Order: sequence, then C-alpha cells, then structure tokens
Amino acid sequence: MQTVAVFTDTYLPTVNGVTYTIETWRDYWCARGGRMPVVYPGSDGYRPAPDEHPVSSLPFPFYPGFRLGRPRIPSAISEADPDVVHTHTPFALGLAGRRLATRADLPLVASYHTPASEYAEYISDHLSGPLRRIAERYERWFFRQADAVVVPSRAAAAQVPDGGTPVHVVSNGVDTDLFQPSSEAAVAAFRDRHDIPEGPLVGYTGRHGHEKRLEELLTATRGIEATLVVGGDGPARSELERAAAARDDVVFLGFLDRSELPTFYTALDAFGFPSPVETQGLVALEAIACGTPVVAADGAALSETVVDGETGYHFEPGNVDGLTAAIRRALADRQRLSERCLSRRDALSVERSIDALENVYDTVVNSDARRLVR
Repeated sequence: MQTVAVFTDTYLPTVNGVTYTIETWRDYWCARGGRMPVVYPGSDGYRPAPDEHPVSSLPFPFYPGFRLGRPRIPSAISEADPDVVHTHTPFALGLAGRRLATRADLPLVASYHTPASEYAEYISDHLSGPLRRIAERYERWFFRQADAVVVPSRAAAAQVPDGGTPVHVVSNGVDTDLFQPSSEAAVAAFRDRHDIPEGPLVGYTGRHGHEKRLEELLTATRGIEATLVVGGDGPARSELERAAAARDDVVFLGFLDRSELPTFYTALDAFGFPSPVETQGLVALEAIACGTPVVAADGAALSETVVDGETGYHFEPGNVDGLTAAIRRALADRQRLSERCLSRRDALSVERSIDALENVYDTVVNSDARRLVR
C-alpha cells in the first residue's frame, strides 16, 4: 500500500462531506496498511490526530467556517516519502500539493468534490457571473496539471473541467459499520433528548448553505402531517430559523455529533434534499444506508444517488409543489422504500470506494505517461 500525501483546504473541525470523506478514506486506507498524512488549515478548535499536519491559517471573510491555509509543505510530509500526492481542493493547499508533486516528481491525483463556481455569490452577488467564469477557468487549469481526477459520481464526471486529464468515478462511500439502522429504544431516547414530538418525521442534516435551497423544504412541508427536523449549521441557518419562527412543526437541532447521525436518520420517515448542485450527496447515501428513503432534486448527482421508486423519489428542481408531492409519496411508501434502501447497503460501502481508489493510485504510480504540463 502506498503512502499518499493529502492536501485539503477544508478539514476538521469544519463539518462537511469533504472533511468526512477524507477522514473516512484515511482511516480505511491506514487499516489496510497504507499511510495517508493530511495537510490542512489549522484551527484552535481542533487537536490534530497522528499524521494530521495543520498549517497556519486565517478565516476566509466571505464564507464562515472556511479558512485560508498558508500554502506550505510541512517537513513531515517530505520526510514521509510519499508515493502519490492527492489534493481534495484546488486552492491554497491544493497548490502546495501540486508544488510537492512537481518538486518530487510524484504523480498528482486531484479530487473534484464541489464546483468552486457555485460559491461565487458568497463573495459578491453583483460579480457572481464573472467570478464563476474565473473559477471555472482556474479549475480547468488546476485539473490539467493532475495525472488523474477523481469524482464521486457520473454526473460530476460530466461537469468537471478536467482539461483533458483522465477522470475516474470513485464514490465517497459510506461507513456501513457506523451507518446502519438504530434500535427503537435508541430512536425513542433521541426523540426525548431533542424534544421531538410524536408522529412522522421529515428531516435534513448537513451544511446550511444557500445553494442547498433548504427554504424550499420549509415551504414544502407546510400542511404535511409531519414534523420537519433540521440538523446541522451553516451560513443560511439564521435565515431559515427566522422563516420558521412562527411554526410549531419545525425543530432545529443544530450541529449533531457524528455518532448521533445513524439514530437521526433512522428516526426519520423521509430525508428531504432539495439541493440541485450536489456532486454526490453524502448525507443521502448515509440516510439510505440507515433504511431511510430520500426525496431529492432530480438534478446533478442526486439523479443517480437516489434511485426513483427504489431508495426514494425525485422532483423537478425548484418545483416546491413537486417536492411536497414527493414527500407525501415517500411517507405513504415508507416501509417498502426502507426495505429497498437496506438491500443496497453493500453497494454503498466505503470498502468498495477504497478498492477503486487503490486502483487509481496504482494506475498513476505505474503509468509511463506522466503529465508534463506542470
């Protein structure tokens, strides 16, 4: 098993799909006998684990929770004598990873988790158009430097600005040892602990970003005989709480510890996911692994992450009436959908993802056609 030096601009204690994927992949890679040191922006709120290497950083003023790390290569990374460099973001520390690959003549693998252009509006509404174009050109330039690009879905493969670099689809995968149905007793204790009323539950957990369109979930659940339970945090949270202030059928849980998530998913009768911009939608996979059907926008990767009529239902992105109808349908069909979700657990396992990732690393290490455009 190779030593893979990972560089990322987002990591713990920031909670999102990228950080969870990196942490899970590292744990499983190391369990197989490999090594995966991680370089990330340091924060006072997180104590690094072994082989995690923080660099000095500053808060990013336009996006809460995101930090700009100094683009440096810790000496411990060079001393680890890596076989491969893997960047999970293309910005400051992604550039540091690219520099290490160039300097040490190592293969460079780059993951495409989130299109940078989607976040242009966080910097400026008026300049979002030009900023999107700049972001797309920059990403194309960055991925052109890599020997392989890793994407989590076929939909992401179709939209990644790869610059001609070979693209490999590797699902983020789910830790199915953790994400499995919880007992009735655990669900009852969870509901008591968070003061969640009896009756059907529709829910969401994850980052509260404006691009997630969670306000549509608030609107769609009006009139449905179910409580909407929302976990997580993010830039849009305060707006969502204000919008739901007069309602007694919406419960905001705030940040949930990862150990609570399987019980949260199990407690739900349907998971609502109106975001049209996902490159995979890790929380949808986690919900499915716990036997909870997902109602998702029929757009981007969620069109393939959720199998219509099998693991949930789709609706046309932006169609709130369609979202309401899909939620009602999922609630009525909950038992059958749950059984179908559980039958797909093995296919979602992160073990399969690590198998595919190992194949990518072997390919670039053994390739005679190393990219020469760096």
